Amino acid sequence: MTTYIARRLLQMIPVLLGISVIVFLLIRLGGDPVLQLVPEYFTEEQIAEVRADYGFDRPIVMQYLEFVSRAVRGDFGYSFHNRQPAWDMVTDRLPRTVQLAVAAVLLSIVVSLPLGIIAALKRNTIIDVFVTGLSVWGRSLPNFWLGIMLILLFAVNLGWFPVSGTGDFSNRPFLAHLFLPAFTLAFGLITTLTRLIRSAMLEVMREDHVRTARSKGQRERRVIARHVLRNALIPVVTVLGLQVGWLLGGAVIIEEVFAWPGMGRLMLSSIMARDNAVVQAALFVSALIIMASNLLVDITYTFLDPRIRYA
Repeated sequence: MTTYIARRLLQMIPVLLGISVIVFLLIRLGGDPVLQLVPEYFTEEQIAEVRADYGFDRPIVMQYLEFVSRAVRGDFGYSFHNRQPAWDMVTDRLPRTVQLAVAAVLLSIVVSLPLGIIAALKRNTIIDVFVTGLSVWGRSLPNFWLGIMLILLFAVNLGWFPVSGTGDFSNRPFLAHLFLPAFTLAFGLITTLTRLIRSAMLEVMREDHVRTARSKGQRERRVIARHVLRNALIPVVTVLGLQVGWLLGGAVIIEEVFAWPGMGRLMLSSIMARDNAVVQAALFVSALIIMASNLLVDITYTFLDPRIRYA
C-alpha cells in the first residue's frame, strides 16, 4: 500500500503541471489585467510601467516558468486589490469551505443511506416509488433556488436559523449558521446517493454469495449488513470521490447565497474583480483537494472489500 501511495503521489506531479498550463492560459484569455488596475486617466507610458512592474511585458513562456517556480514554493503573487499574498488569502478561507463540504457529505450519508436501504428492501412498493420519485424531483431543483427558499422559510419567516454568515466553531450558533448552507449543498448529493444505494443493493442482492448466506440460515439483518450493504457501498464511495469537484463548484454559489466566508465566495469575487493571483491560487487548491480525494477513495476500497489489493 505504501508503494502504491508513493506512486500515486508521483503521478500527481505531471497532472499538476498540466493543470498549471491550463490555469495559466485560461487566466490570460481574459485580457490584460493591468487595464483593470490603473485609472482611466493613465497614459500609455504609465500603463506600460505598471505592466513591467508586474512582469506582464515579458514573453508568455517566461511568465509561465516564473509562475511555476513561484507556485512550487506556495507563492502565487499578491492580490491586485487587497495587496495581500494570494496563497494566504485562499488558505485563510479554505477551512470554512472544508467545514461546509464535510458537513454536506455527512448530511448526505446520514439521509441517503437509510432512504436507499429502505427503497431497496421495499422494492416496487409505495415507499419505493415515493423515495425514488422524491430523488428524481429533488435532483432537478437548482441549489441556489433551494437555498433562497430555505432562507425565506426557516430564517426569515420562522426564525429558526440565522439568515447568513457564520459563527465560532466551538459554540452552538456555528452549527445553526452551518445547517442551512450544508443542507442546501448536500441536497443534490442526497438524491444521487439515494438512487445509487438502492440500485447497488438490488444488484448485490441478486448475487450468489447473498443467496448462499441466506440458505445457510443467517438472519436477514446480518445478510443485509455484512454481505449486501458492504459490497453496495463500493460504487457509493466512487461517486462520493467524483462529487468532490461538484461540491467545490456548488460551494461557490451556496457561499454567495448564504454569505458564507469560504474559498468559493473568495474565488467568485476574485473572478468578478479579475484578481488573477487569487483565482490561480484557489484553482490550484481545488485541484489538490480533488486529487487527494481520489486517492482517499482508492484507499477506502481496501477496507470495504478485502479482495482489493494495490501493489
